[in-house]
Amino acid sequence: MSPSTLTLYATRAGFGMPDTSPFVIKTEVQLKMAGLAYQRESCIPPQAPKGKVPYIVDDGEVVADSTFIREHLERKYGIDLDAGLDSRQRAESWAIERLLEDHLYFAMVWFRWIVPENFAKGPARFADFAPEAEREQLRQQMQARKQEDMRAHGIGRHSAEEIARLGERSIEAVAQWLGGRRYLMGERPSSVDATALGVLASVLTPFFDTPLRQAVLARSNLVAYVHRMMGHYYPDHVWEPVLNAQTA
Repeated sequence: MSPSTLTLYATRAGFGMPDTSPFVIKTEVQLKMAGLAYQRESCIPPQAPKGKVPYIVDDGEVVADSTFIREHLERKYGIDLDAGLDSRQRAESWAIERLLEDHLYFAMVWFRWIVPENFAKGPARFADFAPEAEREQLRQQMQARKQEDMRAHGIGRHSAEEIARLGERSIEAVAQWLGGRRYLMGERPSSVDATALGVLASVLTPFFDTPLRQAVLARSNLVAYVHRMMGHYYPDHVWEPVLNAQTA
């Protein structure tokens, strides 16, 4: 049974994506997988309970973080986004999710936020809401904080070439895991596919030119997978075609 009032707090469409945050896409796709009705409201991370999006308000209950949102939805509404998977497959799904969110995501963020030309046309625009006289300083502060975050994570201690090599290893691992299947765990989607769509599409968007994007483009099964998922879960979003990848 769908909730009477469930609101997803997200960022906004941008960078060629239905949302600038892979984690918002993950949660939104999982809501769609679950068949739950929801409203969508925009916010910025400082307004969120844990300083990041997404979060939901479900009949007055606030739940932050995409992983805990999924747990809440499954518990409250008696759904299982991994129905049909055995215990080993569930463990494998968790491992793939960690690879995507705790490794490849951060490599993607580094190329988006630290490479000057990508930052200038992408994340720097988040400061556009501020008074014009304050924007440049705010942009410098935003990028400096992100550099600190990347260094604390560890990936920011490497060179661009090294980060690209690490990211490509994760991309190759996902490509090998997917193989010729339609979805990561078989012939029907499960929770990990929502995570994969958020991260892989954010890497693949033509808005940013990065070595990671080229690595995904070189793997036609991943390109077709993202195209297929975007067409199903975001049919109204204009997803730019990439090369001549097979999309069936």
